[in-house]
Amino acid sequence: MNLEKGFLEKKIDPSLDLFAEISDLKKTKNAIILAHYYQDADIQDIADYIGDSLGLAQQAEKTKADMILFAGVHFMAETAKMLNPDSKVVVPDLNAGCSLADSCPPNEFAAFKAAHPDHVVLTYINCTADIKALSDVIVTSTNAVQIVESFPKDQKIIFAPDKNLGAYINKVTGRNMVLWNGACMVHEIFSLEKLIKLKVQHPKAIVLAHPECEAPILEHAHFIGSTTAILNYSKKSDAKEFIVLTEAGIIHQMQKSSPLKTFIPAPPNNSCACNDCPYMKLNTLEKIYIALKYEQPEILMSSELMEKAKRPLVKMLELSAKFGL
Repeated sequence: MNLEKGFLEKKIDPSLDLFAEISDLKKTKNAIILAHYYQDADIQDIADYIGDSLGLAQQAEKTKADMILFAGVHFMAETAKMLNPDSKVVVPDLNAGCSLADSCPPNEFAAFKAAHPDHVVLTYINCTADIKALSDVIVTSTNAVQIVESFPKDQKIIFAPDKNLGAYINKVTGRNMVLWNGACMVHEIFSLEKLIKLKVQHPKAIVLAHPECEAPILEHAHFIGSTTAILNYSKKSDAKEFIVLTEAGIIHQMQKSSPLKTFIPAPPNNSCACNDCPYMKLNTLEKIYIALKYEQPEILMSSELMEKAKRPLVKMLELSAKFGL
């Protein structure tokens, strides 16, 4: 860990053109940059692929690159390593974690699973490799409803770790899945009062929400979907104004795709104007340059853990392909 910290603390010549340097490093090292929609705009602009969890997993599985730099959070880089074990996977900052993943400790979840022995375990991809290893099938917000509905109506299901996404799926499907009590800090602190005021100020605006938001927030949404689904809806819609209830990083792609439309980030229940994920924002161009140059910090896991955690991921990808997702 000290060695990895040392790489992060290396000084960078301020005169360097980081965009050009990163581009050169990708070529010489046969590296690819995968970035989540919640990254800063500059990182999205230098990425080879930008997407949500499902799209990023699909890209990680099929790439032929020798090295994957994952600009997202830790569990996403773990997923890339599991799906492409022959590639070296590096991250800009090992401290880029996830509040939702942290809300599901492996030992506690193992006990929870043991208390429901006749239940299938469906786990949202926003979790650690240890939790994936305890799961039967992984899901994302893109494919969760279809995967849940692929099971018989009488099949008992545990859904973890996001209780809000689980509750939304229960409502949509009419299921009664047992929910783990976890949540994403970004999607839980949207202010209902501020959202209502925004709707009054922008009466023609379409409200787009991610299903990780709490139920009272979702009741005000015109459209609920994954990050990619929200982006695609904004492209196709004839509306000119949108209130966006997810991490504000997605607005960069929305604005690029629809430059004549207005996108308003919904504010959280604090003094901030928009709702940024502090973990996602730990990644910077400087850290990406250093990670590519020195090939550190690297994601490493035991082969046993990788094999156990990979099985439910592969099952998810197989089902997603079957559903045309």
